[in-house]
Amino acid sequence: MLKFIKSLYFTNRFFLILLGFVAAFVFAYIFPAFFIVLKFVFSGFVLLFLADIFLLFMTKNGIAAERLLPEKFSNGDDNPVHITFTNLYSFPLKISAIDEIPHQFQIRNFHFEVKLKQGETKDYVYNIRPRQRGVYQFGKLNVYAETVLSLVRRRYVFCEKKNIAVYPSFLQLHKYDLRAIHSKLTDYGLKRIRRLGHTMEFEQIKDYVSGDDIRNLNWKATAKRNKLMVNQFQDERAQPIYSVIDKGRVMMMPFSGLSLLDYAINASLVISNVALQKSDKAGIFTYSRKVENRVPAERRKAQMHNILETLYNVRTDFAESDFGRLYADIRRNISQRSLLLLYTNFENRDSLTRQLPYLMAIAKMHLLVVIIFKNVELKKLIQTEAVTTREIYHKVIAEKFDFDKYLIVNELKRYGIQTILTEPENLTINTINKYLELKARGII
Repeated sequence: MLKFIKSLYFTNRFFLILLGFVAAFVFAYIFPAFFIVLKFVFSGFVLLFLADIFLLFMTKNGIAAERLLPEKFSNGDDNPVHITFTNLYSFPLKISAIDEIPHQFQIRNFHFEVKLKQGETKDYVYNIRPRQRGVYQFGKLNVYAETVLSLVRRRYVFCEKKNIAVYPSFLQLHKYDLRAIHSKLTDYGLKRIRRLGHTMEFEQIKDYVSGDDIRNLNWKATAKRNKLMVNQFQDERAQPIYSVIDKGRVMMMPFSGLSLLDYAINASLVISNVALQKSDKAGIFTYSRKVENRVPAERRKAQMHNILETLYNVRTDFAESDFGRLYADIRRNISQRSLLLLYTNFENRDSLTRQLPYLMAIAKMHLLVVIIFKNVELKKLIQTEAVTTREIYHKVIAEKFDFDKYLIVNELKRYGIQTILTEPENLTINTINKYLELKARGII
C-alpha cells in the first residue's frame, strides 16, 4: 500500500477540475436546482478518476526505460545522452521524464515529455556540455506515465546512480585528425604554408620526372646512369614536441564557461595527436610552483593514452607560476633541441618583463612558441558604444589593456620568440597552424 501511495501523483488537470467542482457546489448552494445534476456529474468524475488509477496500476511494469551513457565525456563539447522508452501498456501514454543530471550543471528543472503508442519504443536524445574535468554523477531517471484522461500519474524510477569521468576534449581529435595529416585545415581558417626550402634528411636517389626540382639533380648518379637522377629528401621526423601548460593564476580566467587552463589542456591533447601523426614525438608537462604531470616526448602506441590520462588528472590551486623553476627543469631534463608550445598569459607588459629573461634563456636552447590569449570580453566592451562618462572611462581602459597584448607580442618577437595571440575558442586551430607552419619551413 505504501508503495502504491508513493507512486501515485495527481495532475494539474485533476486539481483544476476539483476547484471547478468546489465553485459549482457553492453556486448550487445559491441555486438548489443545480445540486442534483451536479451530484451526478461529480459521481461521473469520481468514476473516471478511479478508472484512471486502475488503468495505470493494473499492469505491474507498464513502462521500461534505460539511460545510455558513453564511457566518458569530452570537456567543452556537446555529449549526447540517449534514453529509450518502451510502452508496455495496451493503450497510448503520455510520459513526463525528469533526469537527475549531475549537480555541476546547476539545472534543477530538467524534464521533457514523450508520447508513446501501444507497444511503441522511442528514443530521446539530449546533449550536455561539461565545463570542467572530473567525475560527474548521474542520479535516477524518474518517469511519470499518464493516460488520455490525465487525472493521475504513476511514477516509475529507473537507473541507479552512475559516475562518468569528464576527460579533455577527445572529440576534437576526430575533428582535426584527417585534415592534419594532409595539412589542409583551410576549412577552419587555416592557410597553406609555402615551403621555404627542404630539410637535409636524405631518402633516396630516383629518376628525374617532369616537375622535380632541378636543384636536386645528382650529377654523379646522372653520369653513371647516363640519364637524369635527382636526390629525394623527406621531412625530418622524430622531433620532440612538448606542450608546456601554465597552471598558475593567470590561467584561471574563464571564457564561455571554460577556464584558460582547460582550453590549453584541450589544445595540448589535439596537437600531441597531430605531432604523432607527423611522425614526431609528443610530450607534455605542467608548471606553477613546480613542474608536474610530466610525460616524456616519445612516439609509441600508448603515448596518446598516457597523455590523455595525465591531462585528465591535472589539478591546480592556481598559485603564482615560477618561470625560474620552469627554466631550470627544462635545462636539466630536456637535452635535445625541441619545440616547446608554452601555454600561458600576460595581461600587461610589466608581467612579461619579469619573466622575459627566463623565456629568452629557454629560447636559446629550444624552439619556443609562447601562446597567449586575447580577452574577448574586452573586445565586446570596446565595440559597445559609450554614452556616460563612466562608460567612456571603462572603454578607454579596455582599449589600453587590449593594446598591451599587441605590445607584448611585439616585445617577444623582438627577442626572436615565436608567439601566438589567439581567442580561447580558436586556440586549437591556431596552435596546429603554427606547428604546421614551422614544420613546412623546416625550422623544427
